Amino acid sequence: MTGQFEGALGIEDVLAREGVYVGTTAGVSMWPLLRHRRDTVVVEPCAGRLRVHDVPLYRRGDAYVLHRIVEVRPDSYVICGDNCVEKERGVTDEQILGVLAGLYRDDRPVSLDSRAYRAYVRAWCALYPVRRIWKRVRAKAARALRSAKRRA
Repeated sequence: MTGQFEGALGIEDVLAREGVYVGTTAGVSMWPLLRHRRDTVVVEPCAGRLRVHDVPLYRRGDAYVLHRIVEVRPDSYVICGDNCVEKERGVTDEQILGVLAGLYRDDRPVSLDSRAYRAYVRAWCALYPVRRIWKRVRAKAARALRSAKRRA
């Protein structure tokens, strides 16, 4: 999710006023869990410190970011999108606006307490090292292919 329109309420304003934010996401950093402009998220204000695997909504500059916590530190979090390989360190509680409380896929609710969701999270996080290697190999192969095409 990115930016906001001038004069429009920010997500933090909606959370303060309504106690919940419901909207669609933009971007592919949380794929396959969240699909670009197709899935709807429900974000609620945080109640205390978050835990590993929670999905906070936080601000990075002018952008809103919805990524998964992969490590909890005493004064910050290490966060990474499900479709990302680079971890973001140093995200603080002050930056966090809310936490993913629910989502809808094709207008069907997805329970964050379901066995299927918990299995997805465990498997996807466990596969992080494999995904990281795969993305690096794929990027190097793409660079080599582009270089070969330029030489031809």
